[in-house]
Amino acid sequence: MDIYKECPTLENDAYIVRLIEQGDAKDLMDVYGDKFALPFFNSDNCNGSNFYCTRLEDVENTIKYWLIEYRENRSFVRFSVVDKKEGKAIGTIEMFRRESKDCYDGCGLLRLDLRSRSEESGVIYGILLLVTEPFYGWFGCDRIATKAAVYAVERIDALKKAGFVKSAEPLINAAQNISYYDYWVKGKS
Repeated sequence: MDIYKECPTLENDAYIVRLIEQGDAKDLMDVYGDKFALPFFNSDNCNGSNFYCTRLEDVENTIKYWLIEYRENRSFVRFSVVDKKEGKAIGTIEMFRRESKDCYDGCGLLRLDLRSRSEESGVIYGILLLVTEPFYGWFGCDRIATKAAVYAVERIDALKKAGFVKSAEPLINAAQNISYYDYWVKGKS
């Protein structure tokens, strides 16, 4: 299966994880316009963007960019995380297979952005359980890495429950000579 030709949808009792759509912009203002959610976003290697948006138009343009990176450049897939009870997107997941000269070569890199009121261990754990196993196959990787800074206690709790282990190794941007820390890794079972 080629994830860049056809993007499957995942679903359980609580969430739907599907390719992002322009129609998600209004819901995602609650994520990308939430200054309390901003410290949990992983914008390592994103050319200085932190994805904080103050206008709906900014979120719409960001979604356009993400869809171009998916459809035309095959760089990554940005999924919307829809809470079934609320019937709205509460965050996004970016996923891609990383090609690099560091220990994360061939590793799937997962970025989970949630609104601050969803930055809870149970929510994060439920999302990780839904996506982790399918992502190994969809992205052709045997490890998945994600970031959780030391202050992200709810996220770290969820990662531990889901079987992720803290890595001492930095993710390296060789072109800019920058090292990023606070990554957690889970290998395929």
